Amino acid sequence: MVDDTTSVKNHTLGVIPARWASSRFPGKPLHLINHKPLVQHVWERCQQCTKLDQLVIATDDQRIYDSAQSFGADVVMTASSHPTGTDRIAEAANLFPDTTHVINIQGDEPLIDPDLIDQLVIALHDDEDIAMATAANPIDDEALLIDPNVVKCVLALNGDALYFSRSPLPFRRCENSALQLYRHKGIYAYRRDFLEKFIAWAPSPLEQAESLEQLRALENNARIRVIITDDESPGVDTPEQARQIENLLR
Repeated sequence: MVDDTTSVKNHTLGVIPARWASSRFPGKPLHLINHKPLVQHVWERCQQCTKLDQLVIATDDQRIYDSAQSFGADVVMTASSHPTGTDRIAEAANLFPDTTHVINIQGDEPLIDPDLIDQLVIALHDDEDIAMATAANPIDDEALLIDPNVVKCVLALNGDALYFSRSPLPFRRCENSALQLYRHKGIYAYRRDFLEKFIAWAPSPLEQAESLEQLRALENNARIRVIITDDESPGVDTPEQARQIENLLR
């Protein structure tokens, strides 16, 4: 996966969290799409990355663990009590002491762009003052802007995140403004030392109000670099969305 230009001082671990329990789609990681488990599709896409030194699936279920081993993935068992996927990847990262950077790759995006993952790694490697990196898509659809399930983000001129919200953001008093609006894409890259701090902090007020974990970082004055991408790879939250993905892959 990794190319020869990767600095020897950095060791980047990609973690794909995959848990069995899901209120809308129990057992989602093992749902078959074109005869392969969903999590296998994600694993195979990530194998195309050139900036990951190591890749692992982190699960809390023996069925997922056994399936991952059967298709040749590196997999670790983690606790079932984690409140968030971030806590799960932090536990997984602790098993790899040489790790300096951790990429949290959503286990339900079988069409994730490997190049986007590489860009996140590069962003962290190139600027040691950045604690986290994530991604966003340009958004122009008014229906998506008012949808609370679509997370919007506002950026500083240097590309750092100013805020994330489920509300339409920012408010546009001038409708003719050329301001570009952005939809947040749920993939995260962390400096290892920052990840350890992050999970030790209590959930913050804005995080709890919006139910957006990344706000905890901003409320604690961490810099989050946002990579703008055209990658709009859809996630799988329901069996119907899985069927749509299957049609795309065909």
